[in-house]
Formats: sequence, C-alpha cells, structure tokens
Amino acid sequence: MATSNDIKNGTVILENGQLWSVVEFQHVKPGKGGAFVRTKQKNVVTGKIVDKTYNAGAKIETASVDRSDYQYLYQDGADFVFMNLSDYDQITVSGTIVGDASKYMLENQQVTIAMHDGSPLYIELPASVVLEVTYTEPGLQGDRSNAGSKPATVETGAEIQVPLFLETGTKVKVDTRTGEYLGRVND
Repeated sequence: MATSNDIKNGTVILENGQLWSVVEFQHVKPGKGGAFVRTKQKNVVTGKIVDKTYNAGAKIETASVDRSDYQYLYQDGADFVFMNLSDYDQITVSGTIVGDASKYMLENQQVTIAMHDGSPLYIELPASVVLEVTYTEPGLQGDRSNAGSKPATVETGAEIQVPLFLETGTKVKVDTRTGEYLGRVND
C-alpha cells in the first residue's frame, strides 16, 4: 500500500479491479482546508481518461508494473511481434494494446513495454521518431513554414499535417504522443 503523496507520472494504481496509469498529477495545498492530490488517469485496458482527486495521505493500492526494452520485429495480422532485448524472447502483443502507437512504429525500432503479471499493458514509444513522407501534394515556390499546412502520409501509413513546402521523400520528425510535425531531418 502506498499513499496519495507517492503518486507521480507513470504510477499504475489498482482500483476496483482495474489498472489506471497516472498521466498528470498536481499536489494542491489550499490556504484553507486539507491538502489533496489532483490526478488525470488513463485506464490501461480501455484507454479512457478520467480526473480523480485524493486527499493527502490517503491509502492507494499500486500495481507492480515491469517495464522492459523490446525491439519491434513485424506485424502478424492484427498482432505485433516484439523481441526482448535482454533475453531475446519474442512476445506477441494484440493490436488493441498497441493502439495508436502502431502509427509511428517502424520495424527494428526500440520500444518499452509495460507488463503486469506477465501480460502486456501498453507500449511506450520514444518521444519522437523520424519518418519518411511517402505521399503529399507537391510544394509551391515561396511557401513558408508559417503559411499553413497540408496532409502528408508517412511510411507507416499515418497521416500528419506538414508545412506546404515539404515534398514526397522528405524525412520528418514526428511527436509520437500528438502526431504533430516537429521539423525536417537532413541526412
């Protein structure tokens, strides 16, 4: 058992038989009344996000979650196959657990998989990845980065918004949390 004072980003809380991962937290000490902890939690299985408040020092049950480094090998139908980088064991993770992370995963990319009691809970990607634009409308002479944006398809099949001057074949840096264009990458 832990207390609400131990909450931080990434903490997994076991509540009513469900696992909730803390996305954001804030310790609040108002001038009047007792302190409390305001959290934004994501259901590990369904992905639902809720706001929850705990009194300071309240008992909470945390779940033991092991995070290990894996290498993404390939997609097998709706499932994804990963290899543990420490012991080279391969595991298959369903597409529902991988979720939106599949939009930014390339083969041989390193990811972190969180496991609870031997079953995968969720996948953590690096904060940003470099992907090649496979299709976008041609750029126009004189277009600047602040003039607007257009849709572009990257090599994983995801569609992102890029500046008007980018062309097919350009490598771009993409934020894996938001799918936002972060910049051009020169080889």
